[in-house]
Amino acid sequence: MMLIEHFDLEVFTPPCEPGAERYAAIARLTADISEVLPYLNATLRGAVYHQAANALTWKKGGHNIAFHAYEIGTSNAEDREAASQEVESLVKLVNRTWERRAEITPNYETHQRPTPMAVYKLLPQTNCRQCGEPTCFTFALKLVASQKKVADCPPLFEPQYAEKLAALQAIIIEAPAIG
Repeated sequence: MMLIEHFDLEVFTPPCEPGAERYAAIARLTADISEVLPYLNATLRGAVYHQAANALTWKKGGHNIAFHAYEIGTSNAEDREAASQEVESLVKLVNRTWERRAEITPNYETHQRPTPMAVYKLLPQTNCRQCGEPTCFTFALKLVASQKKVADCPPLFEPQYAEKLAALQAIIIEAPAIG
């Protein structure tokens, strides 16, 4: 049985950024999805679950996503259509996760995102610009914000950085593709 069978969609330009031409969307749900949050926490890399607040936040490809009992929100979409599609894919993700809950061990822990400085310390620190950023610290900031991927730093894959690469892959959050 599907958890979310119906929702009302609201797509808008956030008031704090007039002229930014980015869109946010909220799915207002008729079903309480609180019970699926620990399962999402177990399956979404980098999700941050707040059990007391009954909420889960997640960054995926530059979008900030929030799951609440009766609401799913996403930000930073390019247009109304992209915002709408993003919410629909998140609703499908919730339903798929709910259908597979018997195969998933729920996780009630709150995981913290690594800080940009913690990520920076694991980078080669050569400021070589091969990633397209002016400095390794700028790259670290974008990596933490899910705007860059570990693979965007070619020097990390050189043998002398193997330990740093392994440590970085253990802490960094890269959103899985959602189909």
